[in-house]
Amino acid sequence: MQKTILITGATAGFGLACANRFAGEGQRLILTGRRTERLQKFCNKHTTVPIHAVTLDVRVRKQVEAFINELPDDFSNIDVLVNNAGLALGMRGAQQADLNDWETMVDTNIKGLMYLTRFVLPGMVTRNRGHIINLGSVAGTYPYPGGNVYGASKAFVKQFSKNLLTDLVKTKIRVTNIEPGIAESEFSVIRFHGDKEKADQVYKGTTPLTPDDIA
Repeated sequence: MQKTILITGATAGFGLACANRFAGEGQRLILTGRRTERLQKFCNKHTTVPIHAVTLDVRVRKQVEAFINELPDDFSNIDVLVNNAGLALGMRGAQQADLNDWETMVDTNIKGLMYLTRFVLPGMVTRNRGHIINLGSVAGTYPYPGGNVYGASKAFVKQFSKNLLTDLVKTKIRVTNIEPGIAESEFSVIRFHGDKEKADQVYKGTTPLTPDDIA
């Protein structure tokens, strides 16, 4: 049975890997991201599956609401929501951290996930089916120096997922929180504001997970 799957942050990393995986299964995809050219590249590559790709900033509540309300009929009944959009910025201690970085992480990792969940859930409840998959992190459980707000945002994802289950216990909707450990993608490059040399040091001496492992 073909399902309609919405993936946020689908232009790189885990989101792109999930999109490739689901496209290979012939699922109907709704993909969002902030890099239009990457969304178009994906659509050009996967011409045999139905795809609705939208440039979207999950941090903007009105944008998210309009996006859900304006979905084409063929894509409006969402079966699976993959709340993947998220990021880490900086690794300074709390006393030196950039407040702009903190706010971006809160707006993306917490508020963006809240917005998508809140606007998608009513339809799932009406149909009494669906699956919400949240991308958390081991950082939400195990702290490390410089993890401060990033770790706290993933702790939110963990607790929010658990509380969603209590709200939905009388429905057939499932909630899953995936908590990857160290994984090599654009994640660290973004964290260090484009400094690939610093990003590469994160993985030195390790065999990290890959986006395909998570997908």
